[in-house]
Amino acid sequence: MAFEGLSDRLQSTIKKIKGKGKVSEQDVKEMTREVRLALLEADVNFKVVKDFVKRVKERAVGQEVMESLTPGQQVIKVVKEELQALMGGEQSKIAVADKPPTVIMMVGLQGAGKTTTTGKLANLLRKKYNRNPMLVAADVYRPAAINQLETIGKQLSMPVFSLGTEANPVDIANQAVAQAKEEHHDYVIIDTAGRLHVDNDLMDELQQIKADVNPNEIFLVVDAMTGQDAVNVAESFNEQLDITGVVLTKLDGDTRGGAALSIKAVTEKPIKFAGMGEKLDELEAFHPERMASRILGMGDVLSLIEKAQDNVDEKKAKELEEKMRSASFTFDDFLEQMGQVRNMGPLEDLLGMLPGANKMKGLKNVQIDEKQISHVEAIIQSMTKQERQDPSLMNASRKKRIAKGSGRSVSEVNRLLKQFEEMKKMMKQMTNMQKGKKGKKGKGINFPFM
Repeated sequence: MAFEGLSDRLQSTIKKIKGKGKVSEQDVKEMTREVRLALLEADVNFKVVKDFVKRVKERAVGQEVMESLTPGQQVIKVVKEELQALMGGEQSKIAVADKPPTVIMMVGLQGAGKTTTTGKLANLLRKKYNRNPMLVAADVYRPAAINQLETIGKQLSMPVFSLGTEANPVDIANQAVAQAKEEHHDYVIIDTAGRLHVDNDLMDELQQIKADVNPNEIFLVVDAMTGQDAVNVAESFNEQLDITGVVLTKLDGDTRGGAALSIKAVTEKPIKFAGMGEKLDELEAFHPERMASRILGMGDVLSLIEKAQDNVDEKKAKELEEKMRSASFTFDDFLEQMGQVRNMGPLEDLLGMLPGANKMKGLKNVQIDEKQISHVEAIIQSMTKQERQDPSLMNASRKKRIAKGSGRSVSEVNRLLKQFEEMKKMMKQMTNMQKGKKGKKGKGINFPFM
């Protein structure tokens, strides 16, 4: 999970000061020392750390804290606000041209995930903002770069403009924009060439493309896993091209997060998006406030709600609610709900968005085994239609057949059946309580993948 190491260290540090009725300068000094070490361990730029700690210290011993009724809480508020400011303060939205199409240049080094991110961004623009983008294959140097983008275009059923590997990238960009105007595309996303390192030839070509197509956005794609190297790359590209924003890739796998906390401060350019996985729908708008809350263990309920809205069918959700009320919830419904929840992303990440989840007993280091979820799905899929609708039909021979068909044991089948019945009882009790009836206190349900 992103920022895992930093998050654990900062939460442990602020916990010591949170409940204090009175905060002394010595308390603040000890806290800021721990915060400084935590940030340095997370590979945050030294100068950025120094400035951050200075601001926190100044505010934490100021009137807003010392004269408040809850000084400990005020210190945490100061840390959160400064973390948020460090990452950009507010969400920076994508540009929209006065006259379509809006042109976006994707730049960066080889290996950062630029081509895949180009496809992800196009997918996000269409899915979330109802836009009609065109992809442009302007990387004529890297073997198979054009083929890769064309493959992504087919997967997304989205047009890809290409003139092959012999054409000049500047000509490709110009002709692509002209065609996009004719075909009424409102966004043009140009996948430019990268290099293994920053060099003059690369920058000259990118500057020529910029001069010709006058892009509304120049997004630098950087690998969050590279730490301080990502910050150095960002500085170089910003000096040469005056980038408008940064897209961080592989943020889901970066346990330190130093790049995300340093880039905005060093380049003064916002982080616009973050790649949270390898799939083409795993690109998210970057929200500094939400990320600061997650780092400090305060959860990210807004992002969780947005994920649910994007992945859960509203009509089916209402039908499910009615089934819960009438206690007619079946294994087919359960299977469908599992699929919708899995589409929202790794379950550990979803739990991390719940406020205080890190403090809940059993959730701090929870490891949800995706294989176990697949085992549950296999068991349900091995049932007949009648068995899914009416589990009471299950007898020894049926259970044995289901176990054999799913490659699981009979005991696992029995456990799932028992847990499913407990869940139905709990749903019925909750419905009765909502109707004003007194329900029995339900037992906790532990599914085999939790």
